[in-house]
Amino acid sequence: MPLQDLSTRQTIFLTAAATAIATSSLILSYQALRREQRTTKLKKQVGEDVEEWERSRAGSGLGTPEEKIDRLIKKERSWKKGEFDEGLIREQLTRNYNFLGEESMDKVRNSYVVVVGCGGVGSWCALMLLRSGVGRLLLIDFDLTTLSSLNRHACATLEDVGTPKVIAMQKYFKKVAPWAEVDVQVGLWRKGSEAEKWLEGADWVVDAIDNLETKADLLTHCHKNDIKVFASMGAGAKQDPTRVQIADISNTYEDPLARSVRRKLRINGIPGGIPVVYSTEVPSEIKLLPLPEEEFQRGAVKELQAFDDFRVRILPVLGPLPAIFGLNIATYILLDLAGKTLEDYAEIKNRKKLYQSLEKSLMKFEKDLRGLREMERIPINSDDIGFVFDDLYSGRSSIPPYEILSKPSVIRWDNHKPLDVDNLVVMGPKENKRHQELIWKEGKSLEDVYGKETVDRISRKSAQARRVMSWRRNE
Repeated sequence: MPLQDLSTRQTIFLTAAATAIATSSLILSYQALRREQRTTKLKKQVGEDVEEWERSRAGSGLGTPEEKIDRLIKKERSWKKGEFDEGLIREQLTRNYNFLGEESMDKVRNSYVVVVGCGGVGSWCALMLLRSGVGRLLLIDFDLTTLSSLNRHACATLEDVGTPKVIAMQKYFKKVAPWAEVDVQVGLWRKGSEAEKWLEGADWVVDAIDNLETKADLLTHCHKNDIKVFASMGAGAKQDPTRVQIADISNTYEDPLARSVRRKLRINGIPGGIPVVYSTEVPSEIKLLPLPEEEFQRGAVKELQAFDDFRVRILPVLGPLPAIFGLNIATYILLDLAGKTLEDYAEIKNRKKLYQSLEKSLMKFEKDLRGLREMERIPINSDDIGFVFDDLYSGRSSIPPYEILSKPSVIRWDNHKPLDVDNLVVMGPKENKRHQELIWKEGKSLEDVYGKETVDRISRKSAQARRVMSWRRNE
């Protein structure tokens, strides 16, 4: 082929390629520009509404007149769902569309969820339902945002301190998904009041209330009126995220709030059928936050309460735990709205066979120790052993380096004390054999064999076990 023809062909090819690239770039630039214009329009529309909101709520707080808050709640929106670009909405929700599918997302976007209690749990639940495409939300809470709220609230900021939590959420939610209908009620949900109408038409109700009486009333009302309801149990004083799980209210344990709610529901004729999120963790310390001495000098502590049946003091809370509770609820409800309900709860702490095996090995240990011909009953059951194994020692050996054991055993620690929950430790086969040889047969002291640091640590664990067992036996 002549060199001139080859050069001409190369020129034509390069020209065509350059033209194609230029055309593609032009198309992509036009699409990007168009999207940017649409996005800017959306941001401007939302921004103007937020600025108006800011002006309307300026100076709101504890001293704000009731009519100003009422006007803020009932304020007519300047936007409607249809005014927003459907393409942008679908792009924002594209991951959910890919995951759930077109039909399921239609159900989600046309759903209505009521969240009662908008603190650490409720705010995270509501926010993720909004981000996932739920088209209508009603947020109910009487409380104001405080500085101490900021360690766990999903969207409250310093500028929201002193204003109702639901107002802070509504303002923030508009920035995330302005096409969603987000209503608020600054007030308490009360049985037998106008508040019962707030739940009408809801696909789901979220119970994120701290107060026992109100929680039981809400759950009873929903259950008896065939309103789907999901309840949060106690996230206060918990720290282990691996113990958080979903279960039916009838299958919860190691949660004081859940136990009390179960009792009240049974009295109301409701043995179960309500999904809840809770933690199987037994907190090492369950104490109310302290009050200054001068508060007690003012009179009875209960007189300091905002409402008769609400605590004046609260449990300490590690911020991520309420968020984890809220996200569990949001996930469960989102899947149910999409028609993909989690029918079986994969309960984490279902280790009865292991606990029963440890109980039998402990009975054998005591039989051999006392030279009995047959095994006898011991004053400890498999639930007690589960507490020692999982809650006191986290499924690890009680002896340094605290290894995870493939063949664990639970045995009596101090041979001078009776067998009880506060006198049990977890050991592996070699540690168990060594303990029997040195402590039980040779009579050496625990400190000589294990050292003062280990003995002190186990003493602290024993004290914790006594506190928990005392609480259980007095329930």
